[in-house]
Amino acid sequence: MQKMMGLMRKCIDDYHMISPGDKIAVGVSGGKDSLTLLTVLAALRSYYPAPFELAAITIDMGLSGMDFSPVERYCKNLRVGYFCKKTEIGPIIFDYRKEKNPCSMCAKMRRGALNDTIRELGFGKIALGHHFDDAVETFLMSLLYEGRIGCFEPVTYLSRSGVTQIRPMLYVGEKAISHFAAAQDLPVIHNVCPADKHTKRQEVKDLISGLQAQYPDLKTKIFGAMQRYPLSQWGIEK
Repeated sequence: MQKMMGLMRKCIDDYHMISPGDKIAVGVSGGKDSLTLLTVLAALRSYYPAPFELAAITIDMGLSGMDFSPVERYCKNLRVGYFCKKTEIGPIIFDYRKEKNPCSMCAKMRRGALNDTIRELGFGKIALGHHFDDAVETFLMSLLYEGRIGCFEPVTYLSRSGVTQIRPMLYVGEKAISHFAAAQDLPVIHNVCPADKHTKRQEVKDLISGLQAQYPDLKTKIFGAMQRYPLSQWGIEK
């Protein structure tokens, strides 16, 4: 816990993610990433120098077989308010529209539902579970599939909704998150999305895995380059 908390706190401090009095909602899908983020932020809440409120929000996509009651019970144990927004995003994408490449539309619809829920509940910030590996993969996806240099930002203000997105786990690798989730026995929910493991992101994961056999520090160098370039909002104030 202490190592994970230290990495997250450094990221939060480097990018000035939390201010006194912030009302922060964590986007909780039920996966290991978002549950790890929620767990550490709940622990950090008790002693971080800038006091903040915390809650968890789940966007239920309407896919059969998804039961979020274990997440709700876990939030109760953490003394974190839990809100589950039911939608028909899954049936719309997979049954009605029958999208061949569903990820982009799904992400947009989930973001819209999440931002609407945040505004309804009066929260000003949303913490997302994107981590170190996500950032590297997103950078390469932009380069390979779109021909541009780009990535999501550590802190993003959404002017249309008035919500600020923060990503406190950018210094944490996926393997560390997996180990943490197992050690803490987090109530991870199985992903029933039909597109899981059949995406462009998975292709890039496989590509990176192959390249790392020859270039072991590949991800670290890419991440460092993103900060030094810097991409918009990725530079750290010295």
